[in-house]
Amino acid sequence: MSTTTQDHCNSQAPLRFETKAIHSGYDRQANADAVSVPIYASAAFDLENAQRGDALAGGAISGFEYSRVANPTVDALENRLAALENGVGAVAVSSGMAAVTYALMCVAEGGGRIVAPVNLYGASVDALGDFLPQFGIHGDFVTDINDLDAVEAAIGPQTKAIYTETVANPSTAVADIEGLAALAHRHDLPLIVDNTVPTPYLLRPIDFGADIVVHSTTKGITGHGNAIGGVVVDAGRFDWTNGKFPQFTRNDLVISDQKAGKWNSFASRFGNEAFIKRVRTKYLRTFGAVQSPFNAYLQLIGLETLAVREKQEVASALAIAEHLQTLAHVTRVNYASLEGQSTHDFARKYLPEGVGTILSFTVDGDSTNVQRILNGTKVFSYVPNIGDSRSLIVDPTHVTHREVPQQYYDAAGVSDNLIRLSIGLENVDDLIADLDQAIAGAYIG
Repeated sequence: MSTTTQDHCNSQAPLRFETKAIHSGYDRQANADAVSVPIYASAAFDLENAQRGDALAGGAISGFEYSRVANPTVDALENRLAALENGVGAVAVSSGMAAVTYALMCVAEGGGRIVAPVNLYGASVDALGDFLPQFGIHGDFVTDINDLDAVEAAIGPQTKAIYTETVANPSTAVADIEGLAALAHRHDLPLIVDNTVPTPYLLRPIDFGADIVVHSTTKGITGHGNAIGGVVVDAGRFDWTNGKFPQFTRNDLVISDQKAGKWNSFASRFGNEAFIKRVRTKYLRTFGAVQSPFNAYLQLIGLETLAVREKQEVASALAIAEHLQTLAHVTRVNYASLEGQSTHDFARKYLPEGVGTILSFTVDGDSTNVQRILNGTKVFSYVPNIGDSRSLIVDPTHVTHREVPQQYYDAAGVSDNLIRLSIGLENVDDLIADLDQAIAGAYIG
């Protein structure tokens, strides 16, 4: 009898990224020896008998009851992503914004403040600046997340976390993860990072001190623009019992046995997994942004080719960024891997294999020229997504960053003359030729 995939992976250490992306977190023998992870299209699972049902419901044994809380297909995706990010656990959810929202709400539950940069993805700026304040959670925005003095000055008694993107969208500015982690930990705060743009193939923030990592798995992880999803990954190192986070230390009925008089807090019950267990038990179970088994399956398939896709896409992105610098009507190119970019040193330190598949550039002229470029491309698709196998083009201030207040534009690296690209798997010469003809055509007549 062949060994299970899980046993095979545990038999050698450490496994390299490409191997983990295909094998980690899945036991073939527990799944009828299926080589590919099956799609468990079941809303609920047989508890078998009263005794086992009681044990499952009380958390005395592990297993599956109801797919709103856990599903075997989704579980394999969670285990694999936790392994790739070097975390202790993960919770997959229905979108990247669900992952961001759950992480921020869980850390600042009951009211608090989050220090964050203004160059976040537009929906994240809207969440912290306008929507989450309705729930008592407020964002304190700084112009430059790598200005550690400014970040520290924004920390106050109600601060619950520092939050940033590892690589900003669309500026590709790279965050100083080690510096921010050290600062956060001096103040007994966690560092939460959105690692969507580079994916865990190019960067694993937990290795540099981050405490919580979130992703929109819709993007590079899935890689084909065919499934929406998100994930929260817990490093399992932060001390949630330091007095700033009472939600982890107070007794909670849902994880206690009131009939037996046994009461638990998330910290006492789950130890270093307190955060990720609270995300699953309180946020996923209650708010219900559930990852579907079919979408989880598509993301697992995407993960299998993540490394080879990213290698080609990053090489193409760099070549295109370098080429754009030579064009007459291009006034600036944003790609942190380029020499002379403001966060190039951080790009070399944290992302030596490349900062990801997106870049942006500004052009001269006005909105008419921008629209002509957008409408003039033949290979690029005008789509508000990133990380697709197809190459995409968009104007952020009109689509992806509409929610960003105009006074943040310069610091966020966006303007009405900015165009963002997400580089896919097409031949790079075809992509360059497409941009050349679209840009040239936008200034004729």
